[in-house]
Amino acid sequence: MYKAIFFDLDGTLTESGEGITKSVQYALEKLGVSAPELEPLKVFVGPPLLEQFMKYAGFDKETAQKGIEYYRERYSEKGMYENTVYPGVENTLAELKRRGYRLAVASAKPTFYVTQIMDHFNLSRYFEVIAGTDLNGPKVTKSQVIEEALERMSLSDHRDQVIMVGDREHDILGARRCGIQCVAVSYGYGSREELEKAQPLQIVASADELLNFSSDPSAQTEYFSNSVEGALSGRNPLSYRTDPRKRRASLADRACRQRTGKVL
Repeated sequence: MYKAIFFDLDGTLTESGEGITKSVQYALEKLGVSAPELEPLKVFVGPPLLEQFMKYAGFDKETAQKGIEYYRERYSEKGMYENTVYPGVENTLAELKRRGYRLAVASAKPTFYVTQIMDHFNLSRYFEVIAGTDLNGPKVTKSQVIEEALERMSLSDHRDQVIMVGDREHDILGARRCGIQCVAVSYGYGSREELEKAQPLQIVASADELLNFSSDPSAQTEYFSNSVEGALSGRNPLSYRTDPRKRRASLADRACRQRTGKVL
């Protein structure tokens, strides 16, 4: 059973797109790249900025680093506050805390900003650990942040007790690299296609649904079993959960492995 829940920040706890996209727009224009529309810039919400500036604008690493500097000029002053908490998030955090779950934030955003945002919205009180990246390295990836949170909470040897919650493939893949499962939220900035391709443990449509998942130990066990078996057999865990024939076949596979060590 899960005892600790790690949350992403942007797109999971807070709707931060406005401040991020406007700050990216500011940075791109300072570098001579026209970006009149904000919608296409939502791809910057979630992934590491250096990687995304290089991917989106074709910048080399040095130019992308300059873009980050310009981005931070505006984001530090205005952008981080152009942000709102998603409906139901605070009630969910309070209830999870009441039920005894240990909570942490694991964000690819620099800790310098994460702590200010969490304090601004009075959310820090729910979390045992708030972890983010370094402003200038070396800790810059999602998996590095998750590892820090695991270490600080003495959970490095108890990864089966930890679940990640996030809205982008980076959250799912980063959690997987660290040997923990991830529940994806569909109300953030990742498309349904992106999330399904990354194969999270489950996809939920609201913060309230996290309470249903966390309160049902049998559901946790089933989702975990489905995801692992789907990965082992090459099947998509999402389709596997909805197809009884695939479930029966996988259970037969597991029974055969237990008896003979072979796969049907």
